[in-house]
Amino acid sequence: MKLIASSLRRLSLVVLTICLVVSSFAVFVESAAAETYTIKLGNDKGMLAFEPKKLTIHPGDTVKWVNNKVPPHNVVFDPVKNPAKSKELAQALSHKKLLMTPGQNTTTTFPADAPAGDYTFYCEPHRGAGMVGKITVE
Repeated sequence: MKLIASSLRRLSLVVLTICLVVSSFAVFVESAAAETYTIKLGNDKGMLAFEPKKLTIHPGDTVKWVNNKVPPHNVVFDPVKNPAKSKELAQALSHKKLLMTPGQNTTTTFPADAPAGDYTFYCEPHRGAGMVGKITVE
């Protein structure tokens, strides 16, 4: 009888261990799948443009903004041109501080619960020159 009880305890420990391992994959797989994309501020030819101008990402992904040519640049998300029409979300995604030298960078991580849709952003000093871009969250 003790042998059966001992075997059942071992079996239940094995089953519990397997359940914990499998559930940990379910918890950590999404964060491990997050990507980092790079957008240049000022294109390689010295034009006042983001490169790429359009990008498609997923919630939880990060965008690395790299000051490239014709500084200063910054990244500001338009509060009325995001799916939630949220000023707070636009402020959280934006980087208003000017990047002054080539190579300087900053990052924006889109929240895991970011609504799907188009997010329009621009460079404040060069918005009038057409330095505007769009990130689509799927």
